Amino acid sequence: MNAVVLDHITKTYDAGKVLAVDDVSLEVAAGELFGLIGPDGAGKTSLFRILTTLLLPDKGTASVNGKDCVKDYKAIRRSVGYMPGRFSLYQDLTVAENLHFFATLFGTTIDANYDLIRDIYEQIKPFSDRRAGKLSGGMKQKLALCCALVHKPEVLFLDEPTTGVDAVSRKEFWEMLRTLKQQGITIVVSTPYMDEAMLCERIALIQEGKIMSVDTPANVIATFPVKLYAVKTDNIYRLLTSLREDAAVDSCYAFGEYVHVTFRDDAAPDLRAWQQSLAAKGHGRIEVKAISPTIEDSFIRLMNEKQNV
Repeated sequence: MNAVVLDHITKTYDAGKVLAVDDVSLEVAAGELFGLIGPDGAGKTSLFRILTTLLLPDKGTASVNGKDCVKDYKAIRRSVGYMPGRFSLYQDLTVAENLHFFATLFGTTIDANYDLIRDIYEQIKPFSDRRAGKLSGGMKQKLALCCALVHKPEVLFLDEPTTGVDAVSRKEFWEMLRTLKQQGITIVVSTPYMDEAMLCERIALIQEGKIMSVDTPANVIATFPVKLYAVKTDNIYRLLTSLREDAAVDSCYAFGEYVHVTFRDDAAPDLRAWQQSLAAKGHGRIEVKAISPTIEDSFIRLMNEKQNV
């Protein structure tokens, strides 16, 4: 059974001038931890707002647990949890008051579904009397998650939940998601962080409103079609300029302190000869090596292919 179905969804803004979601079709299985991966402006938030009935699509249909997002919006709102990207709880209310308020909205109590939120709530319980606006980023994140779970939703939508929080809080948050999944909740999470894609069971890579690939993270990486190389010299800008002038180079882009490179027709270079060629062009402190691609490399390649169509 599919918990989420998107069928040729399109959404525009500004009287049709801005295309935010472009003919998206997607399915998420019940009980799955699914990731929507893409940069800011890719269309992730628009899709989430359509699925949580906050936004009407221009074309296509969407459903959550078999309920239509337009016709059955009231039923969907009772059965889903939504944590938007920006902290949106009442900052002048305390932690306890926010939780009580959201539980009351759904006709329940904190105690009714306490088993579901216990592990998360115990971490913020010492701050029960603190106003939400005075919490740290990590604590705000946990409070927002508690409020999204307080009515025990069937599907949980998390829109960039780890943006702006520290690395430790990010790690703790994903551990909480794995625990929630074990309780049968379908989780759909969006993120611009490519490393978080590896923590999902399946992912959809999205750019400029279009889905470029849907698969497991391992399969997305495995389908990278050519050999990938990393190069480092004493001047990365001059290295990029030099490589882009090389007719044998298919793609090259900065990746941390290295430049990642692929070659046309996957012509594998002799690394020693390549290093000597770079040295002859005046590059110093050269390091070249063959590497395995990452999700980010796959995303960049798919994005470039899309732009060249």
